[in-house]
Amino acid sequence: MISDSAREGFNRLLLQSLKGSLAPSTDDAFELTVLPDLGEVKESKFVILTISSYLFRLMVLIYFSPDETTKEHFARINNVSVAEMNEQAFFDAIAERGNICCGILNRDLGHYFPHMGLSTPNILDKECSSKLDVLGCGHIQHVRVDINSSVHFHASICVCDYADLDFVVEVSEEEDSTGELEMF
Repeated sequence: MISDSAREGFNRLLLQSLKGSLAPSTDDAFELTVLPDLGEVKESKFVILTISSYLFRLMVLIYFSPDETTKEHFARINNVSVAEMNEQAFFDAIAERGNICCGILNRDLGHYFPHMGLSTPNILDKECSSKLDVLGCGHIQHVRVDINSSVHFHASICVCDYADLDFVVEVSEEEDSTGELEMF
């Protein structure tokens, strides 16, 4: 069972990691809206990553469409021209931003849970997300991400619990850095 404070913690940390990975700079307007379901999601694909521990499996899905606006956004984030962004470079950029998002989330969850692993990103067609209910998730949250009122994404977090989960995220922890790489 996932406690209400754990659900809130997962959501808060996801929102922070989305902001740290999808906004080109701190000057960009970044707005997140919680959604009741996937009804408004029109993007055709998503990148999925998994964070697993002994206590849970967490999946992050970032929905996107390979359209010109999205390509321009990822070209800007990666400091390359849109002309350089062929299909493979575009998918690589999406996958890398998914990695950054989950890396931030993994690092922040590490304050509460030891021994977690992070998967490699996979890009799937949106229709596959309709099967999330089959996984028996104890917590699912969907959000719309608006950047500068011109770039729009959707994202979902799905948590399958293998034991009781309860933790509280302090607000000050949320405002930490956006996830620089840590060298071991």
